[in-house]
Amino acid sequence: MWDDQRETHGADAPEASPIETQLRAFRAHWEACRKGCDVPNRADMDPRRIAPLLANAFIAERIAPGVVRLRIAGMHLNDLMGMEVRGMPLCSFIAPDARATFALHLVDLFDGPATLRLGLQSRAGLGRPALSGTMILLPLRSDLGDVSRAIGCLVTHGAIGRPTRRFAIESAQVVPLTNPAQPVTFSVIDGTHKAQRPTTAPRAHLRLVT
Repeated sequence: MWDDQRETHGADAPEASPIETQLRAFRAHWEACRKGCDVPNRADMDPRRIAPLLANAFIAERIAPGVVRLRIAGMHLNDLMGMEVRGMPLCSFIAPDARATFALHLVDLFDGPATLRLGLQSRAGLGRPALSGTMILLPLRSDLGDVSRAIGCLVTHGAIGRPTRRFAIESAQVVPLTNPAQPVTFSVIDGTHKAQRPTTAPRAHLRLVT
């Protein structure tokens, strides 16, 4: 699992897919910003360290228990919704019948605090091929010191088709932060994940909501 810091070596070690390697590197940057068991500060995150996944990355703000909104969002999230998503609730990407479960996971994320990984599936429909995805959410401290921010990433596999795409939760991994930060195995992301659109310069992918 991406959240398990124990790596398998040798001839029997399964080869990670390029996107899984990128997700591990995304997590590794967050781990590198931790101090002992603590949650990293929002200001410690460096977009340059996750450049290939900037189109898929986002910063979310907790506004109530189980409710977060997007403050910064990559272009891939806009493509999935067919509109600008900054300021929207993160649950907009989740199918209505799965939102109560999603809200409980968000409570764990901030109150634990904990890390969260979701396996997602969007059903096929008219103009919409079946679409699978992975969302990771990692807690952050705001400038005030409270755990009310999260950095996340949403990657999908397959053509987006006609938006809006919403996802059912196929699997969930919630891991409380009870252990000190682990050694960083993946410190650099190699390669670029290409969403279903032309590649854009990284600085254009994320924009700050003030």
